[in-house]
Amino acid sequence: MTTNETIQNILTRRSVRCFDPNRLPSEAEISQIVECGKFAANGMGYQHTKMLVVTNPEIRERISRMNAEVLGTTSDPFYGAPVIIMVLAKADWRNRVYDGSLVMGNLMLAAHALGIDSIWIHRAKEECETPEGREILKLAGINPDEWEGIGHCALGYRQGNVPEPKPRKADFVHWLR
Repeated sequence: MTTNETIQNILTRRSVRCFDPNRLPSEAEISQIVECGKFAANGMGYQHTKMLVVTNPEIRERISRMNAEVLGTTSDPFYGAPVIIMVLAKADWRNRVYDGSLVMGNLMLAAHALGIDSIWIHRAKEECETPEGREILKLAGINPDEWEGIGHCALGYRQGNVPEPKPRKADFVHWLR
């Protein structure tokens, strides 16, 4: 196997489902992760994505509750992660899901490179369509009529061991030579 650090980060990053809610990454670390999100590839270089970084515990709890309601549960869908980065994209941009997904990938890989754990959580779109979700976007200075939720990158430090990777499927790659 290669010793390239970037490739090793890609191969060793795992989604974490049990975070220490009291251990918060530093603002400098979060800023570095967000900077990497800003440099994700995007359609035609338009940069039609935004990130809403939530470290405020009360706002984080509101978002968690809304997400749980969409999911149909009362448990914390963010697994106790103290930081949520909500990725948004221009609602009328045809590449919004693709561009937002690339931002999410960069965020998770950057976090892993810094020793911070993460997981991608869906349902940002549904949250942002609720009156409370729209209110939170407005509170952050984001026009909810122009932006659509793509996903959440939940960040923090795991409790417990790094999850083992699931075996890769045998028919995952096809070649035409």
